[in-house]
Amino acid sequence: MGDITQLLDEARQGNRGARERFFATVYAELDGLARRRLSRESPLTMLDAPGLVHEVYLRLSQQAELPGQDRRTFFAYASRVMRSVIIDYVRSRNAERHGGGQREITLNTGVANEVMAQPELEKLGDALESLAKLDERAHWVVEMRYFGGMELEEIADFLEISLATVKRDWSKARAFLLHSLRDAAGAV
Repeated sequence: MGDITQLLDEARQGNRGARERFFATVYAELDGLARRRLSRESPLTMLDAPGLVHEVYLRLSQQAELPGQDRRTFFAYASRVMRSVIIDYVRSRNAERHGGGQREITLNTGVANEVMAQPELEKLGDALESLAKLDERAHWVVEMRYFGGMELEEIADFLEISLATVKRDWSKARAFLLHSLRDAAGAV
C-alpha cells in the first residue's frame, strides 16, 4: 500500500519517473479489475480487458495530476473511469447503429431474488448519477463492485469501513437502482 501512495506523492511533485513507475505498479491490478468486470458482461461490449485498461490509462495519463491521495482513493477513482469508458463505448456503438440493435446488460439486483430484465447501460449510468447525489458512499460501492469487479471485502478495505456497512450500502444501492430503472422503463 505504501508504495502506491509514495509514488502518487512523488508524481504530484513532478517526478516523471515516479509517474511511470506508478502506472507500471498498478497495471496488473487494473487489469484484474477490468477482467472481472468484463467477464460478467461478455455480451456488453467488444472491449477486452487490456483495451479497457489502456483506455483508462489514457484518460488518467492525460490529467495534469494523478487522482487520489492513496491506493484506496486511486482505485475508487479508477473504477469510476472504467464505468465511464464502458458507458462511452456503448453510447458510441449505439450512435453508430442509429438506435438499432442495441446491446443490453443484465444487472443481478439480489433484491427479493429478482434478476432485472436487461436494462440499457445508459439508463444505469443515469440512475448511478442520481444515487451519487443522494448517497455518495453507496454510489462508490456500486462503482467498485459492479464496474470495478471488486469483492465486498476489497471495497471495505478500500473505503476503510466495515464489511457490514458495505453490505448495507450495496443492498440500499441495488434497491435504489432497481426502483430507478423500473421507473425509467415505465417512462418509455
